[in-house]
Amino acid sequence: MKTYTLHLIRHGLTTGNLEGKYIGSTDLSLCTQGITQLQNLKDTFTYPHVTAVFTSPLSRAKETADILFPNTKVYEIDDLRELSFGEFEGKSAEELMLLPNYARWIDQNDAFLPEGSEDGTEFSIRTHNVIIKVFEFMMKSDIQNAACISHGGVIMSMLSSRAVPERPASMWACDPGCGYTVTSTASLLMRDGLVEARAITPAGYQGEERPADYAILESDEEFA
Repeated sequence: MKTYTLHLIRHGLTTGNLEGKYIGSTDLSLCTQGITQLQNLKDTFTYPHVTAVFTSPLSRAKETADILFPNTKVYEIDDLRELSFGEFEGKSAEELMLLPNYARWIDQNDAFLPEGSEDGTEFSIRTHNVIIKVFEFMMKSDIQNAACISHGGVIMSMLSSRAVPERPASMWACDPGCGYTVTSTASLLMRDGLVEARAITPAGYQGEERPADYAILESDEEFA
């Protein structure tokens, strides 16, 4: 039975990331530091050879794909886009702390949504389904090895619901330009709707912003 491999990678840095702002639906390009960081990662570590790349429709994801996987067939998928933060878009936590509704938003027991934002439940359903759709497309198209360039929140949501070994979303955090390699088969996908987490991407990367998370994953026998 064929095994299909997908490398889930977070886009490179933007000015919004550097400034600690909530950037979801805002279509920012990579910043100079982000481009340089991706090029350094590519020079230092080993990214996989893939025959197709799936990307979010946002510029920062498509630009990351161009740098890491040039001259590769690209499929743009709207459901790979990041969560929209509505009226909180483009603002930092420091700025939002001055607003009374911010405390309600970060309170898990409060159902408050910023005006114009995407509902969290709808985001979860969208991201939980899109990874299955990507694998189904790969199987129908006989694409056995592909990359998927998306956003940190999307990757965490996808893997917390679909990956084995099971881990909470926070344990699937990843650095810009990096992520996880997952695999699935037709039977595993159709029977259980699951993928298997195999390794950190790119090969050899140890983690910078969240070294503790990466150390736990890399030492886990289930990833061997």
